[in-house]
Amino acid sequence: MATSAISSGELVTLQELNPSLPSFKEGASFRVTGKLEEYNVVTAEAVIVDGGARLNVDTQHLTLNLRRGSIYQFIGELHIEPNDQAILKARVGRNVDGLDINLYNQTLKLLRQFQDEQMNASTA
Repeated sequence: MATSAISSGELVTLQELNPSLPSFKEGASFRVTGKLEEYNVVTAEAVIVDGGARLNVDTQHLTLNLRRGSIYQFIGELHIEPNDQAILKARVGRNVDGLDINLYNQTLKLLRQFQDEQMNASTA
Protein backbone atom coordinates (compact mmCIF):
# COMPACT_ATOMS: atom_id res chain seq x y z
CA MET A 1 0.00 0.00 0.00
CA ALA A 2 1.45 3.36 -1.01
CA THR A 3 1.71 6.14 1.54
CA SER A 4 1.83 9.81 0.76
CA ALA A 5 3.76 12.13 3.03
CA ILE A 6 2.38 15.54 3.84
CA SER A 7 5.00 18.20 3.22
CA SER A 8 5.92 20.60 5.99
CA GLY A 9 6.00 23.37 3.41
CA GLU A 10 9.00 25.12 1.91
CA LEU A 11 9.83 28.07 4.13
CA VAL A 12 9.65 31.24 2.02
CA THR A 13 9.05 34.94 2.51
CA LEU A 14 6.21 36.56 0.60
CA GLN A 15 8.77 38.50 -1.48
CA GLU A 16 10.35 35.21 -2.60
CA LEU A 17 7.06 33.58 -3.53
CA ASN A 18 6.92 34.52 -7.20
CA PRO A 19 7.09 32.74 -10.57
CA SER A 20 10.92 32.99 -10.65
CA LEU A 21 11.14 30.59 -7.68
CA PRO A 22 11.96 27.10 -9.06
CA SER A 23 9.37 25.45 -6.81
CA PHE A 24 6.61 27.94 -7.76
CA LYS A 25 4.19 25.49 -9.34
CA GLU A 26 0.70 24.14 -8.91
CA GLY A 27 0.38 22.01 -5.78
CA ALA A 28 3.76 22.99 -4.28
CA SER A 29 3.69 23.21 -0.50
CA PHE A 30 4.81 26.44 1.21
CA ARG A 31 5.01 27.97 4.69
CA VAL A 32 4.48 31.75 4.67
CA THR A 33 4.17 34.47 7.28
CA GLY A 34 2.55 37.88 6.97
CA LYS A 35 0.24 40.47 8.44
CA LEU A 36 -3.46 39.99 7.75
CA GLU A 37 -4.57 42.93 5.62
CA GLU A 38 -7.99 41.74 4.45
CA TYR A 39 -10.38 38.92 5.23
CA ASN A 40 -13.63 38.04 3.45
CA VAL A 41 -15.83 35.97 5.76
CA VAL A 42 -18.12 34.84 2.91
CA THR A 43 -15.35 33.42 0.70
CA ALA A 44 -12.94 32.63 3.59
CA GLU A 45 -10.18 34.34 1.59
CA ALA A 46 -7.51 36.28 3.42
CA VAL A 47 -4.80 38.59 2.11
CA ILE A 48 -1.50 38.68 3.97
CA VAL A 49 1.30 41.18 3.34
CA ASP A 50 4.97 41.49 4.17
CA GLY A 51 7.54 43.89 2.77
CA GLY A 52 5.29 45.10 -0.04
CA ALA A 53 4.40 41.58 -1.22
CA ARG A 54 0.85 40.21 -0.99
CA LEU A 55 -0.61 36.72 -1.06
CA ASN A 56 -4.20 35.49 -1.14
CA VAL A 57 -4.84 32.63 1.28
CA ASP A 58 -7.86 30.32 1.11
CA THR A 59 -8.74 29.57 4.75
CA GLN A 60 -11.94 27.57 4.22
CA HIS A 61 -10.52 24.43 5.91
CA LEU A 62 -9.25 26.25 9.00
CA THR A 63 -10.95 26.93 12.29
CA LEU A 64 -9.02 30.07 13.10
CA ASN A 65 -10.26 33.37 14.45
CA LEU A 66 -8.63 35.88 12.08
CA ARG A 67 -8.07 39.51 13.10
CA ARG A 68 -6.97 42.18 10.67
CA GLY A 69 -3.56 43.59 11.63
CA SER A 70 -2.39 40.39 13.33
CA ILE A 71 0.49 38.28 12.05
CA TYR A 72 -0.24 34.76 10.81
CA GLN A 73 1.74 31.82 9.51
CA PHE A 74 0.11 29.46 7.02
CA ILE A 75 1.15 26.13 5.54
CA GLY A 76 -0.60 24.96 2.42
CA GLU A 77 -0.51 24.17 -1.25
CA LEU A 78 -0.18 26.69 -4.04
CA HIS A 79 -2.98 27.07 -6.55
CA ILE A 80 -2.27 29.19 -9.62
CA GLU A 81 -5.24 30.87 -11.23
CA PRO A 82 -5.46 31.29 -15.05
CA ASN A 83 -4.46 34.95 -14.63
CA ASP A 84 -1.23 33.78 -12.87
CA GLN A 85 -2.48 34.92 -9.48
CA ALA A 86 -1.27 32.61 -6.71
CA ILE A 87 -3.56 31.45 -3.91
CA LEU A 88 -2.32 29.39 -1.00
CA LYS A 89 -4.90 26.76 -0.01
CA ALA A 90 -4.07 26.68 3.70
CA ARG A 91 -4.28 23.45 5.69
CA VAL A 92 -2.59 24.89 8.79
CA GLY A 93 -2.76 28.40 10.18
CA ARG A 94 -1.66 30.01 13.40
CA ASN A 95 -1.47 33.43 14.94
CA VAL A 96 2.13 34.51 15.52
CA ASP A 97 1.57 37.96 17.02
CA GLY A 98 4.68 38.89 18.97
CA LEU A 99 6.97 37.41 16.32
CA ASP A 100 9.67 39.88 15.35
CA ILE A 101 9.35 39.67 11.54
CA ASN A 102 12.72 41.32 10.90
CA LEU A 103 14.50 38.89 13.23
CA TYR A 104 12.55 36.00 11.69
CA ASN A 105 13.71 37.01 8.18
CA GLN A 106 17.33 37.38 9.37
CA THR A 107 17.15 33.92 10.92
CA LEU A 108 15.75 32.50 7.69
CA LYS A 109 18.71 33.97 5.77
CA LEU A 110 21.18 32.46 8.27
CA LEU A 111 19.44 29.08 8.04
CA ARG A 112 19.76 29.10 4.25
CA GLN A 113 23.40 30.15 4.46
CA PHE A 114 24.09 27.26 6.85
CA GLN A 115 22.25 24.78 4.62
CA ASP A 116 24.20 25.97 1.56
CA GLU A 117 27.49 25.58 3.45
CA GLN A 118 26.53 22.05 4.54
CA MET A 119 25.54 21.13 1.00
CA ASN A 120 28.82 22.48 -0.40
CA ALA A 121 30.84 20.69 2.29
CA SER A 122 29.17 17.36 1.53
CA THR A 123 29.91 17.65 -2.20
CA ALA A 124 33.55 18.66 -1.71
